[in-house]
Amino acid sequence: VVTRDNVEESLKAIWQYVKDKEQLLEDLHSQIEETRQRLSVKQSERDYWLEYKNVGSKEQANKIMNLEKDIKEVKDDLHKAAEHYRNALEAVKEENDRLVERHVMLSKEQALENAVRYLDKRSVREIEENEWLKEEVKMYQKEISDLKASIQLLEEENIGLVTKLVDGRLQNL
Repeated sequence: VVTRDNVEESLKAIWQYVKDKEQLLEDLHSQIEETRQRLSVKQSERDYWLEYKNVGSKEQANKIMNLEKDIKEVKDDLHKAAEHYRNALEAVKEENDRLVERHVMLSKEQALENAVRYLDKRSVREIEENEWLKEEVKMYQKEISDLKASIQLLEEENIGLVTKLVDGRLQNL
């Protein structure tokens, strides 16, 4: 004997079971859809990387090679420019040194001329006498060197004559 309550409980249980199964089926459908979406994302990612592997990596390798070539050219240009500027700097330094030296010499001459211009007659005469004496000293030094050379020649000649005389006396003995 089955009572109405038993039937209702049984129907409720079956209905609950069906509802749970439908809910489970919906959950499974949503999980399948979510998995399909993830699979689609992963598939597109895989396609991207395959495309990159087949085409993009070669393009990137070419870009890298071109960039390395550009870097080398820039370095070469830098070295050339640095050498050029170094040489230009040296030339400018030499020119500046030459100009400074010339300016110093001109300043010394100008200072000497200015100093002489403002000297009294006695000091000017002393300077002129000093210049004359310097010239005289140079002449006497030249004469001294000439005399030393002639003395040396005479001594050598004298030694030669004495040697001949001694040799002659030795032969006479």
